[in-house]
Amino acid sequence: MAQCIPGLNPPKTLSGNVFSSISYCKTGPRLIKFLTMSSQQHQSQQLSLDALISSNRKEEVVGAVRHSLSNCLSETNLHLTVPALKSKTRGKVRDVYDGGDYLVLVTTDRQSAFDRVLASIPFKGQVLNETSLWWFDKTQHIAPNAVVSAPDKNVTIAKKCSVFPVEFVVRGYVTGSTDTSLWTVYKNGVRNYCGNALPDGMVKNQKLPANILTPTTKAADHDVPIAPDEIVKLGLMTQADYDEVSRKALSLFEYGQHVALEHGLILVDTKYEFGKGSDGIVLLIDEVHTPDSSRYWIANSYEECFRNGIEPENVDKEFLRLWFKEHCNPYEDEVLPDAPAELVSELAWRNLYMIESPGMFPWPWHLCNKCAKVFVVVSLLKFL
Repeated sequence: MAQCIPGLNPPKTLSGNVFSSISYCKTGPRLIKFLTMSSQQHQSQQLSLDALISSNRKEEVVGAVRHSLSNCLSETNLHLTVPALKSKTRGKVRDVYDGGDYLVLVTTDRQSAFDRVLASIPFKGQVLNETSLWWFDKTQHIAPNAVVSAPDKNVTIAKKCSVFPVEFVVRGYVTGSTDTSLWTVYKNGVRNYCGNALPDGMVKNQKLPANILTPTTKAADHDVPIAPDEIVKLGLMTQADYDEVSRKALSLFEYGQHVALEHGLILVDTKYEFGKGSDGIVLLIDEVHTPDSSRYWIANSYEECFRNGIEPENVDKEFLRLWFKEHCNPYEDEVLPDAPAELVSELAWRNLYMIESPGMFPWPWHLCNKCAKVFVVVSLLKFL
């Protein structure tokens, strides 16, 4: 019997009848079994990456991924079916709808890097949305957030706020492959980056003496690194707002590193976004510590990999970035090659590995019944 799993096997485009726009029906008992493991099961299966790869778990998950390669959630058009939604803004990953006092954010399966969309990754939207919701809940003691409700696995309703035009990138290691990555600028001789003095003699993937903040401007086509004094000088933020947000960003990252390490992962770097609500309170927005906004390494093999000069085992999108850099110029080529299916499947598997193996996010993955379709619409209209 087909069961309804929100967000995990949607049509390519969401439009038409809203009752079939957000929840989707999926058959496949293996995937259902995988996604409905209890919290206790997650905690008891503290498997290493090697153990998971050598077991049949990876084969099981990748098989489900391959069946969904042509059925990703790549585009949504809810503004065509929900009259209260005034407009749509298409981000690299999220489709954002203006609902007056609230925003409706749909996390799609689009995969971005190099400031453009590279591919669509099955199940990615749900992984990102629910991972963020978990972290939003766990980090309220550090920073209040804009989340109001989550009526669907891919959907978050958030308070509307004035967004600071700066992304707060926090780094704990010298690594990366993009033009703005710390390793790229470091190997090119830069020793003062975004106001941070960097010591000589560091090598790729080495841990920094202390976590650093490397802000970027939120440009439409390409994020640009910027020093703190420039942020204030250009009027992008007041000094008081910058000081508050930078403290929160560093605290969030330190907390994230602590939680990740408890579950066998190293949080290497990440980015945060903040805005100010109508009451003047600074809010954490967008996403938190997801495999899309963050770099994660496997903790128990990092030291050995580093000593031997090989890349750390990871559960992020770095390998996909490297493939595109080897096969094209992802910054300048107008048309990019299609990502190989095996790489897309691998990235989907790694996204799900974060939930399967370390038990970092010990929520139960609930199946919904068909009534959830009605619930989604009612929930949306309740806030619009």
